[in-house]
Amino acid sequence: MAAMVSAYVFVFLALFGMVASDPDLLQDLCVANKAAGIKVNGFPCKDEVNVTEADFFFSGLANPGVINNSVGSAVTAANVEKIPGLNTLGVSLARIDYQPGGLNPPHTHPRGTEIIFVLEGELDVGFITTSNKLISKSVKKGDVFVFPKGLVHFQKNNGEKPASVLAGFNSQLPGTQSIAATLFTSTPPVPDNVLTKAFQIGTKEVDKIKNKLAPKKS
Repeated sequence: MAAMVSAYVFVFLALFGMVASDPDLLQDLCVANKAAGIKVNGFPCKDEVNVTEADFFFSGLANPGVINNSVGSAVTAANVEKIPGLNTLGVSLARIDYQPGGLNPPHTHPRGTEIIFVLEGELDVGFITTSNKLISKSVKKGDVFVFPKGLVHFQKNNGEKPASVLAGFNSQLPGTQSIAATLFTSTPPVPDNVLTKAFQIGTKEVDKIKNKLAPKKS
């Protein structure tokens, strides 16, 4: 338990040391009013009279996430959609859990830098720069690694035991675009002739990838 608390404290200190990615707030707080139905850059503020401690609390990172996908990882977000009090504060967290061999597939966060603290296990992690250079490292329990804002990155558990990390972001809602899913499962779909040309593959291969990545019907 002490190790978990230390991890949370570490990530928060690291986050508040970053230059905020989101715009600065103009008042003490602006708890997200997600029911307002108004489109703004962020969320409109709830009337302060109606603000409670529940707007600033979330217990969803205490336990490992349930992994029920083919890549073997689960992301549990603690962003403004889960904690309305984060609105305008420019920070959020996530917990990522990995089965042995599990992968958090190549993806980007368009609105935030990510810093991870390894809670358990060992991972191979890396990101790719815009000059196409791979920066990668093997990390273990207690280690920290940073993924710069907007760059494609990944984490892979190559160990024989489960692994987990705590991730911090300098954005209340950093956004996630998984490269494969974005290109092959978008709605409406990316034209096949774009995908075949980009990846130098045939239409049959495109269809095969789309079928594998398609959301499973319940």
